[in-house]
Amino acid sequence: MKTTSISIAIAMLALVLSCKETGNEKVQTTENPIVSDSVKQRIDSVLKSFVDAGDIAGVSALIYEKDKEVYFNAFGFADVEAQKPMDRSTIVQIYSMTKPVTGTALMTLFEEGKFQLDDPLEKYAPEFADMKVYVGEDSSGKPILEDARRPITIRDITRHTAGFAGIGDTPLGKMVAEADALNRNNNLVEMAEKMGKLPLQFHPGEEWLYGPCVDVQAFLVERISGMPYQQYVREHVLDKLGMEETRYFIPEKDRKRFAALYRRTGKGTIERDTLTYSNYLEKWPLTRGGSGLTSTLDDYMKFARMLVHEGSIDSVEILKPETVQLMATNQLADSITERHFLPSKGQVGFGIDFAVRTAPPANADENNGVVGEFFWDGAASTLFWVDPVNDLTAVMFVQLFPYDQIGLHKSFRDAVYGPIEVE
Repeated sequence: MKTTSISIAIAMLALVLSCKETGNEKVQTTENPIVSDSVKQRIDSVLKSFVDAGDIAGVSALIYEKDKEVYFNAFGFADVEAQKPMDRSTIVQIYSMTKPVTGTALMTLFEEGKFQLDDPLEKYAPEFADMKVYVGEDSSGKPILEDARRPITIRDITRHTAGFAGIGDTPLGKMVAEADALNRNNNLVEMAEKMGKLPLQFHPGEEWLYGPCVDVQAFLVERISGMPYQQYVREHVLDKLGMEETRYFIPEKDRKRFAALYRRTGKGTIERDTLTYSNYLEKWPLTRGGSGLTSTLDDYMKFARMLVHEGSIDSVEILKPETVQLMATNQLADSITERHFLPSKGQVGFGIDFAVRTAPPANADENNGVVGEFFWDGAASTLFWVDPVNDLTAVMFVQLFPYDQIGLHKSFRDAVYGPIEVE
């Protein structure tokens, strides 16, 4: 796949990596550390201010820089009603921060030569053969469908260009809702069968639309490996990294550490949400690749540090360096101009289950970050990023719906890197 944007991104990443190491010694890219004592105080002040304003119940953050823990703190409550403080061992719902874990599991099979990224998905999953694209309705209200111009590829499901539609107040959205492929009582095969019968929203490869692509990745892992997805990701990623508390199901003994989730209903006003709890306190047939994991700060930091180390940590290899570099390279051609909410993340493209920063912030209102970083977040406003330029990894946990409408992510990033200076 040869596009200008991908070539530039690869060149930038190569420059980052070449600057990081000379022989066996790492070259510091900054004379002074990013997270100094004054920066720690700034982060404290910023995070505490959101709690004091009543816009979040609690928040915690952990940062490693050059293999050392340089920041940890927690403010507010994991459970306001129980007056349970937010702390290091708090278990939270990470929602879409599940996606990079799933992508990592999928890429272990890529390294084994089990598939190529540009293979048609239908080669392994005939459920997705002969896909149709929804183009409207006729005068009687019947959907008008046309053949997809090309098959969905595995690359498409890793970068959200497959064309899968979401639920919404449109005829196609209502078809998706009626199929209910992501019902927790479906298993992954049933999910795939239902999704494969639905028309796509656009032709594969022509737009970026966030949706169930990573759930299909989990199904593909299961199909190719011959092993239940939950077992595969456990054995090939989570257990190898010692991520014992990153789970789809929370046992009784650990539930006292499970944070409540809160909905912000107005300035300084939050209310407890109880609808999501059964997702994690019962065992369901559907093990989603796109969401569903819970984790702790330290557990997820192990995953982030593996990535900043290009696939290995503490003598344990999950992926090869070239695979992590591939995942952290923008995979979106310049021709893909329709990108849903992705531009709201800043000057980014999208790699394999991560947003990838391709340019500095264009203005002071954008999210701060370093060219070459890759990151993602979760629906409950959690966030992590990997900054290979500075050997820095950050994880921030909060349990807030709707997704960050208070500028928490930008404020946290600005606290870490300093105010944005645009030339």
